[in-house]
Amino acid sequence: MSDAAASHNVRWLLPGPEAELHRTLVALDPEAGGLAMRRAVTAALLVDDLSLDQLRVVERSLAAAGGEVVRAEEGGRALLLGPRNALGAVAPALRDFSDRAPFAELAAAIEQALLALGRPPPALAWGGERWLFGARTYVLGIVNVTPDSFSGDGIAGDPDRAVAHARRLVAEGADAIDVGGESTRPGHRPVAAAEELERVVPVVERLAGTLGVPISVDTSKAVVAEAALAAGADAVNDVHGLLFDPGLAGVVARAGAAVFCMHDGEGIPPGDPVGVVLAGLRRSLAAAAAAGVPPERCVVDPGIGFGKDTGQNLALLRRLDELRALGRPILVGTSRKSHIGAVLGGRPAQGRLLGTAATVAWAAAHGADIVRVHDVSAMRDVCRVVDAIRAGGADGGEGGSRGARPE
Repeated sequence: MSDAAASHNVRWLLPGPEAELHRTLVALDPEAGGLAMRRAVTAALLVDDLSLDQLRVVERSLAAAGGEVVRAEEGGRALLLGPRNALGAVAPALRDFSDRAPFAELAAAIEQALLALGRPPPALAWGGERWLFGARTYVLGIVNVTPDSFSGDGIAGDPDRAVAHARRLVAEGADAIDVGGESTRPGHRPVAAAEELERVVPVVERLAGTLGVPISVDTSKAVVAEAALAAGADAVNDVHGLLFDPGLAGVVARAGAAVFCMHDGEGIPPGDPVGVVLAGLRRSLAAAAAAGVPPERCVVDPGIGFGKDTGQNLALLRRLDELRALGRPILVGTSRKSHIGAVLGGRPAQGRLLGTAATVAWAAAHGADIVRVHDVSAMRDVCRVVDAIRAGGADGGEGGSRGARPE
C-alpha cells in the first residue's frame, strides 16, 4: 500500500449506527439529511481525499448501478450510498483507468472495505497458534517490567516476580502475554535501549517455550524487538505503529513475527478522530508491507488513551466498527485508562475495574478481536458472556468457531 493509498479513508457508515450516517450527511450537504431515511439505502461508504477526476468516475459508475454520491463542496470527501451491489460497481470502473495509479489505489481501498464487511478478518498465525477471529474475543494479558506504570502494576528489577505474574495471568485465562519494559504513560521517563533490554529479555527468555501461549514484546525500538524476538517472543506490539524507528518493520519481517500496529495520536486535532486514526493505521500497514511483513501478520490498534482526549477516546470506542474497513484484526486496550477515570469523576487507576469491564464489553460487541487487559480473570468472564450473547449460545465460544460477527 502506497502513501497515496493510505490517504483514502474508506469506511462503512451503513451497516452501522444510522445516527452517524445522518450526522455525516448533514455535514456534507444540509439538504441531504433525510436521504437515507427516504430511500432504500442499505450501505454507505465514506471516502476521503478524492480528486475531482476520481469523484466524477465514482459518481458516474454509482449512478449507473442505482446508487448516488453526496459530496462536500470542498475537501474531497464523499458519501457513497446505495445497495451493496451498486457500491461494488465502483472499483471496476476505477480500474478501467489502469494507467493511473491513484485510481487503482482508490479501487483497492474500496474493494478492501467491501471484502471486510460481514466477515471476520483473516486468521493470525503466531507462536505456534492460529487465532480464528469472529469465533471469540482473545485476551492479551499485560506484564509491565517497569517501575513507573500508570496503573501501579509495574514489576521492575525482579524477573522472578514478572515470570510468576505472567504464569498467573495465563492460569486466569490469558490467550497471550504482552511484556513491556518502558512505560508509555503521559509524562513517562524515556528509557535507553540498554535498560529496556535488561528489563525485557530475561523475562522473555524464561517464558518462551514454557508459558504455553504466544508472547508479544511491547517496544518501539528495533534493537529491543530484535533481541526479544531472538529470545523467543512471537510478536512486536509497537505503540508508534512502525512509524518511530525505521528499522523496526524490517526486524519484524526478518523474524517472521506478527506485529500490533497502534495509532499514537500525539497532537490529534479536534474533529473526526476516526478519520485521523484510520489514516495513521493505513500508514502503519503501508510501512509493514514495504518491509515485507505479510498482511495476515498485522493487527491494528486505535490507540485508546494515546494523544486523545476523553471525548475522542469515547468516540473511537463508539465507532470502532468503522476500523473494520482495514480488513485486519482489531486490538483494543482500555484497561484502567484515564478516560475511564474521567467518566467516573476522577477515580484513580485501581478503582477502574468495573469501568474497564464496561469498555471491554462494548469493544468485544462492536468489532474488537483482541483486548489488552491487566485484570485477566474478570475480563475473560466479560468476553465470554459477550461472545455467548452474540452467538446465541452458552459456551462463550470456547468450544469452536461460531462464524462471522453479525453485522
